[in-house]
Amino acid sequence: MKPPLLDRAKERWGKLGAGLYAAVLGIVVLAATGLAGLLSHLPWLFPSLGPTVMLFFESPEQKASRPLNTLVGHGVGLAAGALCLYAFGLQDQPSAPVGGLTPLHLLSGALSVGLTTLVLTLLGLPHPPAGATTLIVSLGILSAPVQLASMAGAIILTTVLGWGLNALLGTRPAGKTGSRQARPAGAPGPTRPE
Repeated sequence: MKPPLLDRAKERWGKLGAGLYAAVLGIVVLAATGLAGLLSHLPWLFPSLGPTVMLFFESPEQKASRPLNTLVGHGVGLAAGALCLYAFGLQDQPSAPVGGLTPLHLLSGALSVGLTTLVLTLLGLPHPPAGATTLIVSLGILSAPVQLASMAGAIILTTVLGWGLNALLGTRPAGKTGSRQARPAGAPGPTRPE
């Protein structure tokens, strides 16, 4: 059985191989997700998907990059962001980048990240990019129900495509107890018996 493509790329080209694996697959996944947005005229490509695909392809051995962590993390981020946005009555106000950061935006943003962090920590399902998702919503950048639904669809599509490609190329997510042993980018591969 061949070792995963990522391990072979690291063995042959070191950091360059690992970087090319992550870059090419990240481009493919984000382009596909963005294409869904172009076709639907909805925001299927948004900032927190960038670090998500970087985790998938640069650090697949980390617990935070697991599909479950990704889906739950962004789901909690969406819910916490919407909860704070609506609780502070900001749903019909201009977003913080458009209308300026107000004290209510500040409270909404800070509380949404704190709430997301608390829930994910209690669940034992870390996924740091979810902090960006919750800010996108709680600051009103994407806040209409159809936008929130498109964000959820994009998160699912990105996760399925990302981990589908990783699995197809032999890379598996970390186990339930944490990260699997992986060589750092640029580290020499296993020695072959002579």
